[in-house]
Amino acid sequence: MQLLEERIRRDGVVREGNVLKVDSFLNHQLDITLLAEMGKEFERLFHNCGINKILTIEASGIGVACITAQYFGCPVVFAKKSKTSNLAPDVWTARVHSFTHGNDSDIFVSRQYLTDRDKVLIIDDFLANGEALRGLISLCEQAGAQVVGAGICIEKAFQPGGEQIRSMGCRVESLARIKSMSPDGIEFC
Repeated sequence: MQLLEERIRRDGVVREGNVLKVDSFLNHQLDITLLAEMGKEFERLFHNCGINKILTIEASGIGVACITAQYFGCPVVFAKKSKTSNLAPDVWTARVHSFTHGNDSDIFVSRQYLTDRDKVLIIDDFLANGEALRGLISLCEQAGAQVVGAGICIEKAFQPGGEQIRSMGCRVESLARIKSMSPDGIEFC
């Protein structure tokens, strides 16, 4: 998606350790006009798939997932990273490793909101090593829900996650695929 690639080139900041900061428009401060265009593109890519639920992970994927859900006319469920007192005791759970935070954590979704009647589109802001996506797929498998595919805003194609998830048979559509990046610039696939 050219609009997203242009925005990454203009406002993205590459940091040490293959970190791309896009917090000025995607995952801290949100450019709603850009997110709306991204949501439209995800709907175009997955429009004939019968999606009735969008799944994401707390917290950075929630914004784009909500706007995407408007185009599908369906609810968003987000996997929580902590088991709070108001979360139903009957949950699906998976362990994921966070590339950004450098730790392992459990994610949770109430069994009430993810069932075998769901055709799920997973939405997330980044795909690097694929840990979060694998965790979300696991939640769907536990629930018996059908994963229609994954819509990713930015894929770091030089890291193994995208190819690993695709090799599992999951359709992955990334709006921007980065071939390489350094403080000197970003090259897209």
